[in-house]
Amino acid sequence: MAVDGDVLRRRYRTVTRYGSCPAGLSRAGQTEAMPSEPFPTPDPTGPLRLPVTAPDAEREVVELCRDLLRFESVNRGGGEGHERPAAEYVAAKLAEVGIEPTLLESQPGRTSVIARIAGADPSRPPLLVHSHLDVVPADASQWRVGPFSGEELDGALWGRGAVDMKDMVAMTLAVVRDLVRTGRPPARDLVVAFLADEEAGGVLGARWLVDNHPGLFAECTEAIGEVGGFSYTVSDDLRLYLIETAEKGLAWMKLTATGRAGHGSMISDDNAVTALCEAVARLGRHEFPLVLTPTVRVFLGELGDALGTEFDLDDLASTVTKLGPVARMIGATLRNTVNPTQLAAGEKVNVIPGEAVAYVDGRFLPGQEEEFLRQLDEILGPDIRREWVVHDGAVETGFDGALVDAMASSLRAEDPIARPVPYMLSGGTDAKSFSRLGIRCFGFSPLLLPADLDFSGMFHGVDERVPIEALRFGVRVLDRFLHAC
Repeated sequence: MAVDGDVLRRRYRTVTRYGSCPAGLSRAGQTEAMPSEPFPTPDPTGPLRLPVTAPDAEREVVELCRDLLRFESVNRGGGEGHERPAAEYVAAKLAEVGIEPTLLESQPGRTSVIARIAGADPSRPPLLVHSHLDVVPADASQWRVGPFSGEELDGALWGRGAVDMKDMVAMTLAVVRDLVRTGRPPARDLVVAFLADEEAGGVLGARWLVDNHPGLFAECTEAIGEVGGFSYTVSDDLRLYLIETAEKGLAWMKLTATGRAGHGSMISDDNAVTALCEAVARLGRHEFPLVLTPTVRVFLGELGDALGTEFDLDDLASTVTKLGPVARMIGATLRNTVNPTQLAAGEKVNVIPGEAVAYVDGRFLPGQEEEFLRQLDEILGPDIRREWVVHDGAVETGFDGALVDAMASSLRAEDPIARPVPYMLSGGTDAKSFSRLGIRCFGFSPLLLPADLDFSGMFHGVDERVPIEALRFGVRVLDRFLHAC
């Protein structure tokens, strides 16, 4: 319970505190700040850079990620989850180097961690770096290794959350710990947030913090989080790095059909199960029309240029299927989508129920919410009642500005054949909540991936894993980025 009886707060004391900041956070730093060394200019024709920026963080990130994967911080939805043990681990790692974390709970066990790290120029708006601690469930019987083992196998760390998104939690921890330990302040103040409940829409995590503790993010104008900065290999001399500048809106809905209850042996022309199933089938088979948003247009233009081809807009869906591992992710950004995910009706086989319920996962493109809902109701018909489970807007920003330049230069410094491009995420992230504060949000969790890795299939999939070298690459890029941003 909180300051007013609603929040549980726990503090770890920092070694050094100085400067003013928003209520609830302190600026952590070192008593002796040393200027950072300039980064060497990369050879644009040479191989990948050797680790030069933060070798200690590169070594540490693997251990941090392994530890985090062993926490069963499973979010089952409906308020059922428990991030606190993982949150306490993160808080202890921050406190260990003199960063003061604040732990806040929306409900018992639904814990988020927030901290502030002093930058070289405190007059500039702070940058928000956010990631989430919760993961979706995993059926151990389907996995090659235990989904909460954090096992190292085939050059990767395996476990639920490896890419969604305890990899970014580990990379952020490794980098900020190293910055403070070595007295190399980032370019500006950082607000780092490790959040609960993202996998259920952030209602008990980012959304709750924005609604109840907006002062924690005061003055932040930009943010980075998931899912972006990962590589897509085009050829031996070109890798695209997809940076998220947009994501679809969230429309999780409960659909209800009612009918006349009765005995299962009788003829029924008013069966709620039949009505619901017919409506759900119509919805599940419906293909919404193609809509090209500004972000998708830019991405396809960049991709076409990289591939030396021009996409046929009349047959775009089949063209996208040729993109390999990212085809599913990109294909879902060409149109609004709805997928039925749950059905429930009745208590006994010989009783016709008076009500049947379905749950569907809807996602709408930026600028398409009103039209999406109109089409949805037309498909369902007047006899199906629709209610919100989770509803949140779409997010979109431009691919420009100093922050984007810093992302691009940091990627190219570590991979000379990198070409950063904007893209839209088909899913949703905590950026939806932070954008309500006027914060410009990007997905930037950099990873250099093997060309044959089905990266999009890792999200909520079986045998989720992250290559160890990708983690180390991400640490190097983030270290550069936080000095350049």
